[in-house]
Amino acid sequence: MSNLEREPREVRCAGGGGGESELLEGRLVPLGGPRAMAVSRTLPNVRRRMIGAWCFVDAYGPEETAMRVPPHPHTGLQTVSWLLTGRVLHRDSLGSLQEIRPGSLNLMTAGRGISHSEESRHEALHGVQLWVALPGERREVTPAFEHHAVLPVRAGTGFAATVIMGSLGGEASPATVHSPLVGAEVAVDGSAVVPLDPAFEHGLLLLDGAIEPLRPGPLLYLPPGRDSLRVSGQGRMLLIGGEPFGEEIVMWWNFVGRDHDEIVAFRKEWTEGTGFGSVQGFDGEPLPAPALPGTRLRPRGRVR
Repeated sequence: MSNLEREPREVRCAGGGGGESELLEGRLVPLGGPRAMAVSRTLPNVRRRMIGAWCFVDAYGPEETAMRVPPHPHTGLQTVSWLLTGRVLHRDSLGSLQEIRPGSLNLMTAGRGISHSEESRHEALHGVQLWVALPGERREVTPAFEHHAVLPVRAGTGFAATVIMGSLGGEASPATVHSPLVGAEVAVDGSAVVPLDPAFEHGLLLLDGAIEPLRPGPLLYLPPGRDSLRVSGQGRMLLIGGEPFGEEIVMWWNFVGRDHDEIVAFRKEWTEGTGFGSVQGFDGEPLPAPALPGTRLRPRGRVR
């Protein structure tokens, strides 16, 4: 999914951090205009820009709606599409055509540049869209797309965790990762102790049901140092985490770069060039790039 804000904010992310757990409240963002699907964006947040390499978390639904995201570019990141309800069709400039359904993973690695679209019929949709920032030595890799219909499950007393990205409790996803991280959907039924990597910082988002200590809406941030998490209730939650990302980055619109001039070059290429390729089969025009802000974009830290 794209960042379809008409006036995208500069997003400021990288090293530093620590401290106590905190609630990261989301903000509502309409995707594509006044009648568009609304999403709750909890990352980037006003106080904390990243959790590990995870730099973008949009949650949407459950809602009867249609998704229509025109072709748009990405650089320097991976997009992670995860559905709880509904179906979404992915097209990209590599020629990929893949429907995603609940329980399967669509993973797109933008690397030096890719474009894609996403759309659905009008139906109940519920899911999350996430971005992973690529570390400096991997941010210009060859673009790629992966679909994983079957993912490993780490089960324990009171929980079953589908490992979407990285590894959890000895179970590893087949999806390609470029930095130490974890992403999982955790189904909770009763009281459970979920294993964590103490080297990681983590984030937890309630997807449905009622799970203590979560509440609907905000992302709960946990600093490094925990080897487990006690939860109770019945429902599903998203678990993300990773080693604190040690690089400064610039996030603007759908680009992740390292300085203002890179972002300018990416925008120019999308507007005037051919480096992002073209998406075949989408009935509509590509998404135009918004105007750049009047001040220079600066690389920022992962916490304010």
